Amino acid sequence: MGLDCPKQYLPLVGAPVLSWSLRPLLAEPRIRAVVLVVAPDELRVAALPEAGNPKLRVVTGGAERQDSVRAGLAALAGQAAEHDWVLVHDAARPCLHPDDLGRLLTCTGDAAFPGGLLAAPVADTLKRTGGDGRVAQTICRDGLWRALTPQMFRWGPLLAALAAAERDGVRVTDEAQAMERLGHAVELVPGRSDNLKITHPEDLVLAQAVLAGRGATDPR
Repeated sequence: MGLDCPKQYLPLVGAPVLSWSLRPLLAEPRIRAVVLVVAPDELRVAALPEAGNPKLRVVTGGAERQDSVRAGLAALAGQAAEHDWVLVHDAARPCLHPDDLGRLLTCTGDAAFPGGLLAAPVADTLKRTGGDGRVAQTICRDGLWRALTPQMFRWGPLLAALAAAERDGVRVTDEAQAMERLGHAVELVPGRSDNLKITHPEDLVLAQAVLAGRGATDPR
């Protein structure tokens, strides 16, 4: 983002990005608790509108995504059973629609469901560069999906998959990749394409438009 403030604390429709990311999770009655993983000595959390929510617990994360996810899962030890469902959501995804969250949670009713993630089909033509700034290849987009979050797996197997990646020296970019490495079949659950991740400054403008289009107001 090129800013001094971490993107999850940037203002968006009257509240931090992180507030919007937390809001649908805290509002969903099937979710018993939300573990918010933050940087060491992070003081901005106390100012969040959601800071006093009894469902919210704050823990310290690590250097990489998978380290932080492991810290969040480890914080559930003694509370979560081996086969309890857990979801992992990006702090910088403020546009998760409750309908998408509900669709993902409903999948647990199928005994064959091993775990999965929200995803959206790739709509753009994809190009591969040879490293010189020129097109080296056009990639067929058939069967390609963009991985979104939340991603949902059972607590024990996900913790084991992340531990295996750490042991093998593999840095996974999402939880589904960690599960795939161990041979788990991961299901794609169709999600809205406007479940965007704040990565560039223009993404804030898009997120504001998405939330405004839903009639969103300051969560405080």
